Amino acid sequence: MPQNHVSGEGVRIVDIRTDTITKPTQAMRNVMAIAEVGDSVFGEDPTVDKLERRCADLLGKEDAIYLPSGTMCNLIAIMVHCNKRGVEFIAGDKSHSYLCELGGAAVLAGVQCSQIHNKPDGTFCLEELQRRIHPEVNLRSATTGLIIIENTHNLCGGKVLPLEWIDDLAKIASKFKVPLHMDGARIMNAVVQIRDWGARWVPYFAVPPALLTKRGD
Repeated sequence: MPQNHVSGEGVRIVDIRTDTITKPTQAMRNVMAIAEVGDSVFGEDPTVDKLERRCADLLGKEDAIYLPSGTMCNLIAIMVHCNKRGVEFIAGDKSHSYLCELGGAAVLAGVQCSQIHNKPDGTFCLEELQRRIHPEVNLRSATTGLIIIENTHNLCGGKVLPLEWIDDLAKIASKFKVPLHMDGARIMNAVVQIRDWGARWVPYFAVPPALLTKRGD
């Protein structure tokens, strides 16, 4: 951690390097210690079951699954939608899916990423997107199987994507019959900012992840 040059009693250091360095409070640790557990593979972990049900209800989805990481969430979504050879997904050139996941889509799923330039607010040009979408009848290019956005967008300053832009994106995806995936690692932050649990925009996305290591206050 960088040296602190401020001295004196009562000084409290606020570490804002990343939202993933937060630690559980003692009260949280106490709850973990007494939590009822079981084998979640057989649906016998009541605590996990309650968590999954709670998340599904909050986001208006039929069900939810608790996974170890956001990277795994994104990879599963890519593998579900790009489930045959010769398929690609489109994502921003500053997106976590492209830059920060060790090329997992290519390594594990055989799926390439077509990068589109991210604007400073985390969006990208929708006209350019339409030019990049390759329908299945194209014999020379990989078929577009998925479009990924990130909300909030980490490497674009934590920006919350405009709802109107998401609406327009959804219309284009519907027009070309290409599913949408939202990397919602920081979706709780977006919810706090727009004061909407997603009744309007979450239905556009088959799988909106929500990470428990990151939170909105």
